[in-house]
Amino acid sequence: MSLVSTKGMLLDARQKGYAVGAFNANNLEMAQGIVMAAEKEKAPVIVQVSQGGAEHGGLEEMAAIIKSLAAKASVPVALHLDHGVDVVYNMRCLRVGFTSLMYDGSKLAFAENVRITREVVLAAHAVGVPVEAELGKVPKDPTGITLDDLKKYMTSPEEAKAFVEQTNVDALAIAVGNMHKMKIKEAKIDVERIAAIRQVVAVPLVLHGASGVPDEAVTAAVKAGICKINVHTQLGKSFTEKLREIFQADPTTVDLRKYMGLGREALMEEVRAKIRLFGASGKASGVPEVAVEPEEYIRQEIVE
Repeated sequence: MSLVSTKGMLLDARQKGYAVGAFNANNLEMAQGIVMAAEKEKAPVIVQVSQGGAEHGGLEEMAAIIKSLAAKASVPVALHLDHGVDVVYNMRCLRVGFTSLMYDGSKLAFAENVRITREVVLAAHAVGVPVEAELGKVPKDPTGITLDDLKKYMTSPEEAKAFVEQTNVDALAIAVGNMHKMKIKEAKIDVERIAAIRQVVAVPLVLHGASGVPDEAVTAAVKAGICKINVHTQLGKSFTEKLREIFQADPTTVDLRKYMGLGREALMEEVRAKIRLFGASGKASGVPEVAVEPEEYIRQEIVE
């Protein structure tokens, strides 16, 4: 099937009490492993490309790879921009066929975050593409972050409510003790805060930095209202650990097809485990189809 929007997926997840896995892809094998896992689990899936990932694999190239995989897939696949930090980059992603965007203005003051997020929302909604935004601050690196820092960064329910009402975003990433680039599962998640935000916000909630969240906390977060869960670091860890194992066993190996294929399989199994943890296995057939045709919008209306 063609790429679909994240909107139908996340609304279904919110209604049925599960979370859709959103997995970052930086190259062909990562994208393949993610979609293969979703098909085996019969789950909807979001394949994400960050600005950094696009700099590595190429924005147009990664979009083309994921479009091709989605066209052959038997489950709903969405192509999402992860942490787009400016308006221009979000518009570039629209132009190459992304079916979901994220504007991350979490470093900005509240009013400025609202203003720019609303600009992205207006442009994206004009062509039927949903937008995720972030409120609060999810640290990009856990090094040196204290508990007091995390408490200071957390999203408040009152601001979350006002932000969603003023921007009309389709999903909101929140800071509840989660951090990016954690290699050990030791994040302390404020589940009560998730539930409180869920009570006052009408859109699906997103948890970033899930690689560092213990499994029991992930389950509790989904029960409290998280509908989309981002995973990146753990995928890279699974892939590279397999490669290290191969090279230690045979340092002379040079057949890229063999070792990259085994890395892809390791990543696929990690994604399958996450999908099951999120409660998304078997949910593909129930997701309403919200197709997007971003390539058909009037390009001249989006000015860089």
